[in-house]
Amino acid sequence: MPAPADIVKVAIEWPGAFPKLMEIDQKKPLSAIIKEVCEGWNLPNPETFALQNADSTNFYITEKNRNNIKNGSILRLTTSAMAQQLHERIQSSSMDMKLDALKDLANSSRDITFAQEFINLDVTVFVPLAAFPSISLFGDLLSFTLTAFVELMDHGIVSWDTFSVAFIKKIASYVCKSAMDTAVLQRSLAILESMVLNSQDLYQKVAQEITIGQLIPHLQGTDQDIQTYTIAVINALFLKAPEEKRQEMAHILAQKQLRSIILSNVIRSNKPINDEMAHQLYVLQVLTFNLLEDRMMTKMDPQDQAQRDIIFELRRIAFDVECESNNSGSIEKRKSMYTRDYKKLGFINHVNPAVDFTQIPPGMLALDNMLYFARHHQDAYIRIVLENSSREDKHECPFGRSSIELTKMLCEILKVGELPSENCHDFHPMFFTHDRSFEEFFCICIQLLNKTWKEMRATSEDFNKVMQVVKEQITRALTIKPNSLDQFKSRLQNLSYTEILKLRQSERMNQEDFQSRPILELREKIQPEIMELIKQQRLNRLCEGTCFRKISSRRRQDKFWYCRLSPNHKVLHYGDLEESPQGEVPHDSLQDKLPVADIKAVVTGKDCPHMKEKGALKQNKEVLELAFSVLYESDEYLNFIAPDKHEYCVWTDGLNALLGKEMTSEFTRSDMDTLLNMEMKLRLLDLENIQIPEVPPPIPKEPSNYDFVYDCN
Repeated sequence: MPAPADIVKVAIEWPGAFPKLMEIDQKKPLSAIIKEVCEGWNLPNPETFALQNADSTNFYITEKNRNNIKNGSILRLTTSAMAQQLHERIQSSSMDMKLDALKDLANSSRDITFAQEFINLDVTVFVPLAAFPSISLFGDLLSFTLTAFVELMDHGIVSWDTFSVAFIKKIASYVCKSAMDTAVLQRSLAILESMVLNSQDLYQKVAQEITIGQLIPHLQGTDQDIQTYTIAVINALFLKAPEEKRQEMAHILAQKQLRSIILSNVIRSNKPINDEMAHQLYVLQVLTFNLLEDRMMTKMDPQDQAQRDIIFELRRIAFDVECESNNSGSIEKRKSMYTRDYKKLGFINHVNPAVDFTQIPPGMLALDNMLYFARHHQDAYIRIVLENSSREDKHECPFGRSSIELTKMLCEILKVGELPSENCHDFHPMFFTHDRSFEEFFCICIQLLNKTWKEMRATSEDFNKVMQVVKEQITRALTIKPNSLDQFKSRLQNLSYTEILKLRQSERMNQEDFQSRPILELREKIQPEIMELIKQQRLNRLCEGTCFRKISSRRRQDKFWYCRLSPNHKVLHYGDLEESPQGEVPHDSLQDKLPVADIKAVVTGKDCPHMKEKGALKQNKEVLELAFSVLYESDEYLNFIAPDKHEYCVWTDGLNALLGKEMTSEFTRSDMDTLLNMEMKLRLLDLENIQIPEVPPPIPKEPSNYDFVYDCN
């Protein structure tokens, strides 16, 4: 008898008959199961039948996917000659029958089993459009035809290179038309994207028919699917284009008109961006930044005068000097001046700074960024250079070295030179707001680096530590996906070095180590000690005493009274005062006493007698929250109105502590959290970067003898 795991209970449908409930033995061949089903309905020729899912997929059941059948599934018995029947129906002269056939073809083509059978017919209808090059297709006919074509080609059974130029022109014409059915336009864009990505030869043919300018109008609509497919086609053309063509496309993409359309109609539209759109925007961002790869991987030639002139330009802008003529001063004097200035500019090689740019990455890209910063943000550039050149050598932030390392870091963060990930949706809207977004990004970050250097009071030995903090500041600011470079800059203002330290400490307290069993046990052990410390602080405050205001129903000047606990914690001393005292009131001046042993309870708020009296009904909520009373003897009360919330918490906690009760005020909870966290950090300071085990280590076996023990006698 088969194991229960091999038996699947399903329902099978057949048009015009009641569904049949049966058990399928997964060990039996599929043909035997189909034969059994056909015999149940007295259907001849079981070899001409097949089973398919009765859900929205309508996928056929095959030997490969039969294990996907679950208990309770609904299957449908159908003829295995579906492909042949559809072929015949598509050839019908009746437009209604043709439309129904194309609709069924579009639905069935998602199933690879059907697709394989349909393609094996080797008929022109396999490529529906190719079957109708001279027939005017329109509306639903064209929509279902293109849908079926896309679904059939997605299985990768047939090569894209089999299609003619006429076919490409036909598809391109649907994309270029100003008014086109949405479904037709979407399928046409999908076909063009697949052609470009799957064949270099087809890319060239498609690129001749479609330009970015013709695709832009599709981004101005409101249909997000059309926008997504449009950007996907742009990305495909970008990805397959030769290097010189990419630069031309990048120039078009950087234009304000296109960026504004993407920002207003796609990124900042009222509709939320779905995952596919986010992925396509991410791909576009990566491909745009990848144009920097050539400069990033190009070394500077120290002998190239044009490249050396850029360094001279950095020196001229920083120090407002003109390039000296060859006859001005001796060669040694000019070299000495250059060396001095290059040192102030923060280059590693003071004699020949060109050597600094032979490291790849970042290569010449770092020099490009420095020149852009010097020309477009001249005041900030001069300020940074002069500010650091006037500091002591060990405290100066070297602009040249920092720029080179920062450029390298930004390339790592933005993954410049890497191919887009298939499942990533991490795009940043701010990079679509400026035609030189990477350079502007650098300008913001180099100023951040200089600011962080000063906040850390760093020296040259701390260079790598500063770079780590700056990287953390940048990545944290990027996580909120700022909509503009100004918003990114504003976010960085709130991520100072001090704030980074606070965030690190907070995250460290919340990491898994602080939730592990040893740490939790340590917290439980420390907690009573901290609570006792808080209790002693409260009692000490009660010993110092507090001045309280008397509440009267009559309109007359307020009276005061003072209460304090005796140093031995056994007696409350209290008495009236004419005015608020400037300091502590001595015990002997307070006439009344209340032994702590006589206190029965402490009540607060509405439960206080002086809050129930008629004269107190008009008291506002603020006074009510500051009221507490001490019950002694049978029905005697000592009534208090605390001057503020802090004193209220101190006295209610202190009185409860005297009575041996729990201190439950907000002030106590806050103190407990603060002191407990501080104590935990101090005790775990020596364990930083050490893995704390979940279970204690095993106790070793006892030694065979104790001869090693020192004999005190």
